Amino acid sequence: EVQKLNQQLEEKNGEIQQMINQPPYEKEREILRLQKTLAEREKAQATSDVLCRSLTDETHQLQRKLASTAEMCQHLAKCLEEKQRKEKGSSDDQIPTERSNQVFLQLLLDNETSLQALICNLQEENRMLKQKVAHV
Repeated sequence: EVQKLNQQLEEKNGEIQQMINQPPYEKEREILRLQKTLAEREKAQATSDVLCRSLTDETHQLQRKLASTAEMCQHLAKCLEEKQRKEKGSSDDQIPTERSNQVFLQLLLDNETSLQALICNLQEENRMLKQKVAHV
């Protein structure tokens, strides 16, 4: 283990000596290249951070919207149940009510499905951006 560490130390010393022996213009060129690379990475990181925050905010907004929509749906379902109980006596009135209930429920399911799909898409995009950030 000690020999391995000594060998690594010798390699690093060799690299340092090589850098010291380089002409000044090559050192400056290498420094400029490293500074440019660092600046690019910092810019990419900042962009990724902004995108991640934006996606997080959008996800929270959609979750709140979904919760309020679900609440409204529950309220409307209760109202429909009450209306059905009141109109229970007449069978002619029940058939249109059942049809309207089916249409209403289908609309609710479609709305919830589209919101879930949008949330899944945002989560996937967020995951991919995090992978890109980790890669950078």
